Parts: sequence; C-alpha cells; structure tokens
Amino acid sequence: MTFDSTSTLLATGGCDGTIKLWDVVKQYCTHNLKGSSGVVHLVQFHPDISRLQLFSSSLDCGIRMWDLRSSQCVCVLQSHYSTVTSLSFSSDGGTMVSSGRDKICTVWNLKGRKAERTVPVYEAVESVVVLPQNKTFFEIGVTSKDLHFITAGSKGVLRVWEASTARCVYTQTLTDDDPRSLMYLLHMPASSRLATVTAEHNILLYQLPGLTTQQQFVGYNDEVLDVKFVGKDDSHIVVATNSCQLKVFELLTNSCQILYGHTDTVLSLDVFKKGFLFASCAKDRSVRVWQMDSDSGQVHCVAQGSSHTNAVGTISCSRLKVSFVVSGSQDCTVKVWDLPADLSTTEADIHQLTPRATEKAHDKDVNSVAVSPNDKLLASGSQDRTAKLWSLAGEGNVGLLGVFRGHRRGVWAVCFSPVDQVLATSSADGTTKLWSLQDFSCRMLVVYVQKVPLLYQ
Repeated sequence: MTFDSTSTLLATGGCDGTIKLWDVVKQYCTHNLKGSSGVVHLVQFHPDISRLQLFSSSLDCGIRMWDLRSSQCVCVLQSHYSTVTSLSFSSDGGTMVSSGRDKICTVWNLKGRKAERTVPVYEAVESVVVLPQNKTFFEIGVTSKDLHFITAGSKGVLRVWEASTARCVYTQTLTDDDPRSLMYLLHMPASSRLATVTAEHNILLYQLPGLTTQQQFVGYNDEVLDVKFVGKDDSHIVVATNSCQLKVFELLTNSCQILYGHTDTVLSLDVFKKGFLFASCAKDRSVRVWQMDSDSGQVHCVAQGSSHTNAVGTISCSRLKVSFVVSGSQDCTVKVWDLPADLSTTEADIHQLTPRATEKAHDKDVNSVAVSPNDKLLASGSQDRTAKLWSLAGEGNVGLLGVFRGHRRGVWAVCFSPVDQVLATSSADGTTKLWSLQDFSCRMLVVYVQKVPLLYQ
C-alpha cells in the first residue's frame, strides 16, 4: 500500500490481483483496477499528482502503468525476470528506475515508455532511490549532472550508480566484517537523509551527501541475557541479546551502536570500575575487551583472547584497576587474562590476550565467577552444585582456598559483599545462601516458596 504525494489517495494491492484506490478524506473506494497477474506486491504513485498515474507490479514481473482518469492499464513495462522490489522517479518525473531481485536495475523513459538502460548491479536489490539532480554529492562519487541512483540489497552496503554509464561510482565502507542484508531504503529529502532497514530489524539513518551514520535504532532484541551500565554517569547500557552482536544504547536518545566481533551468542558481560571499558564472553569460546570513547561514545574492541575449548559462560573484571579479567567456561576451567598497560589500538590490529593462569576448577560447567573488591580473591559457581574460593594474590596458577557445599542443584551466581567478608550464592534449588569467607560455613539461607522469601538464620 502507498499514499500519493498529497496524502489524500491511498492505493492498495492485494492477493486477489486487484488494485483499489481510496479517498482518504471522504473514506470510500474510487477505483478498482483489474488485470494484474496474481498477487500485487508493489504499488507506487507518480510523484506528479497532476499526471494521475499509478505503477504496479505482480507475479509476472511486469510493471503496469495505470491511467487513473480512464482506470485503464496503458502499458506494461517488461525488463525484469524476477520480483520487482521498488520504483524511484527523477526530479522532473520523466525517468523512473526500477530494481529487482534479478540483480539488475532498469532506467525507464516514461515519455517513450521504454527502457533506456539496464544496469547490472550483481546483487538482489530490495530498494532503489534516485538522487536529486539539483544537488551536489561529490563525497559519494557524483561528479556530473547525469542521473544517479542508490541501491540497497543483499550485500548490506549502499552503492551509488551512474545511469548513463551503468558504472558504480561509490560503495559504502562497512565499519565491521559482518554485512547485514538491507531490506528497505527511504529518502527523506527535507532533512537530506537516508534511512535503511536491515534484515535484523535495525534502522540506520545516514546523512547526505557523505553517507555518514547519524543514528541507529534497534527494532528487535530477542531474549536479553545480560545488561550493564557503561559510560560517564551511566549514560549508556550494553546489552547481550541472544545474538553474536552486542548492543550499546544511549539512554538519552535510545540510539544504538551494534558491536560486531563475536561469532556466536554473547553470554555474559562485566564492566571495569571507571565504566569506559567492559568485557564480554560468548559461545564462540572467546573473550573480548571493549573501550568506549569518553567524548564521542563510540565503542570498539581493543583486545581478545580465545583458548577455552568450550563456550565461555561467565566473565568478571578486576575491581581496583584495569589489570585483568577472569572467565569461566563449560570446559570446567577458569582462566585469568592479564591486560596490557596500554590498550590503545586500531580496529584492524587489536591486542591478542593469553591466559596468565588456567585452572580445572569444577567437575561440571562453570556458571559464574566473581572477583573480590580488593582483587585478591576469586569465587566460582558451578553446575556441580558447589562454589569455590580461590586466591589471586600469587603469580601463576590460582590457588584453591576452600569449597562451599550445601546447594542441591547447580550454582548459577556468586557475588562478594562490598562491606563484609561474605559470599552470596544462588542456585537452581531455589535458595540463596550467604557464606563466611573465614570458615566457609553458611551464615544465612533464603528459601523461595511460591515467590515468598523465607529467611533462616
């Protein structure tokens, strides 16, 4: 469905092969256009409403031109041999560009009702936008007044094409190595911006003429696995959302950065004390350290390590200063990763981490690790129903100090008290326990029965 340029007429195409026009003000159907072959999946008004022309496409891949005065199809433009995905018109209304999943775009002369040029674009195109010919776009390769158009499709990048030569004059450079298929491209002439919609339901706004990223919105998060505050005065949150990408939201504007690097689902996050540096771990058996620029808020990966042999399900950062991270994995080990003193780097050359210590910590998956406030102790919780206390003070391997036993099912979270020598654990047996760090005894038990906590001292 689509509105005309005055927003008083609405055209709808349906599965019954008909196109209906509706008077939005008076709320009645004005036209019922028949003759399309099968499902009508595209309708588009000519931008010059005085022409009273409507274009449509259906299963036969032809583009039908309808005269709304006579309610007749005046011609069928044949060029595409796969689904026609979008239409865009030149400023004077005399030229139209069509895109299709057959990896071509066609430039049409509407006065002569014929194809002037077929442009092979080598990707399934979902949307096309003709650039205004009365503006300059030198930053994206437009050096003449000839017709130029932008395509968005399966390769996940915007590309600018010169219609007269069928030549690509500009290709957008991705800021990551994970291209996202683009499903829609919208030109907003009033603000000179472009909006794209990715296959992952994300909306990105680009500013013309340089196609610089201006803003980004995330439309779908799936299950949220972990979330942490980051940035100055907790200005952002970083979220792990059952995906291999991390999402960093600016709380003031809801704008989002998507961080690429992990190749499988991110499972856990932790943030260093000052809030501009955080760590992540994932099913891809790796850990990564990310840094946020204090001025721009942009985030990039500065370090990574990958020596676990199974999914890394938990991570904890040092508390006093930026010196190390600890990870726990389904391979039953915990690893201590020392960070370099200088984390400045480029996106193409990040620091490679190697573990300072690796310890076979439990008999089953390590579900949680936590570093004490003084950076001298480490706690781990496991699917083997135990929690353990380790020393981080010495060089080399971590040293076992004691075992907390008493849970009847796997331990899913461990946490040190910031003011007392106590460790808190929570388990799948429905209980939370507080343990003494001196004698490893249980000081308090909280049992949850039908969501009502019962305390036992």
